[in-house]
Amino acid sequence: MATIQQTRGKTLIAKRENSNRKAYVFLLPYLLLFTAFIVIPMIVAIGLSFTSFDTIQTPTFSGFMNYVTLFTKDQVFMQKVLPNTIVYALIVGPGGYLLSFLVAWALAQLEPISRTILTVIFYSPSITGLTAMTVLWKVIFSGDQMGYLNSILMKIGVIDEPILWLIDVRYLLPIMIIVALWSSMGVGFLAMLAGILNADESLYEAAAIDGVKNRFQEMIYITIPTMKPQMLFGAVMAIVSTFQNGAIGVQLAGSNPTPQYAGQLIVNHIEDYGFIRYEMGYAAAVSVILLAIVWIFSKIFGKLFSSKDL
Repeated sequence: MATIQQTRGKTLIAKRENSNRKAYVFLLPYLLLFTAFIVIPMIVAIGLSFTSFDTIQTPTFSGFMNYVTLFTKDQVFMQKVLPNTIVYALIVGPGGYLLSFLVAWALAQLEPISRTILTVIFYSPSITGLTAMTVLWKVIFSGDQMGYLNSILMKIGVIDEPILWLIDVRYLLPIMIIVALWSSMGVGFLAMLAGILNADESLYEAAAIDGVKNRFQEMIYITIPTMKPQMLFGAVMAIVSTFQNGAIGVQLAGSNPTPQYAGQLIVNHIEDYGFIRYEMGYAAAVSVILLAIVWIFSKIFGKLFSSKDL
């Protein structure tokens, strides 16, 4: 009897190991692509950050000199780029994330047909592409009398002459924030909508019996706790999209660097030194700092939405 049980146990273990091998085969294409386009470039960037490299001559080791220069001598980074990035991230990140959740929650209360139509409308700005998006906003914020905003403000007597919205250093960053919030309904928004729609209805029924009286209480006590994986995914996507949105300012202003670095973010600083000045070692150091910032924020959100039950 014991021999038969041991044989069955060995058979089950063999089947499980065989199943694991098949799973690795299916994962292999993704693992190869992830290694080739994520892991290796990241390792190379970290290595280049400790060198002086102009893309032509062989990289020469410079130790921590790039990092020392970045934090002690790069006035543009410390006085313009870093403050701009912090302001942009603190508004667009939490603002876009909260906006995505509230819109997803509101759409979940509608009937399927209306929900589908409105979901497509809200999601469309994130899939139209940056060029199409900036063309629309350039028309609105055009610096001549034909610009929609200038035309309206002049007609109602708020301003006497057109404002160069996309060149004026006072307005470029706020306009970038507006555009980023408008296009914040991305994949994270769809994930949160799916999480809300797939919530267990019996939990709402039980909550109603226990004294939950309105939609707001349902959202706080039922909806959010039951969709932590979707909330975490939405948070990570919001972080990544926020820190890679530097192209918005370049497209709106039409130049990199932006006028007086008013809309310059860390991504723009990397592109400026890497692809315009060809100081790849320094650009790699800036990219490592950006990677560290994204990693820190991801860990923070991971702690907030982690659950032992997941």
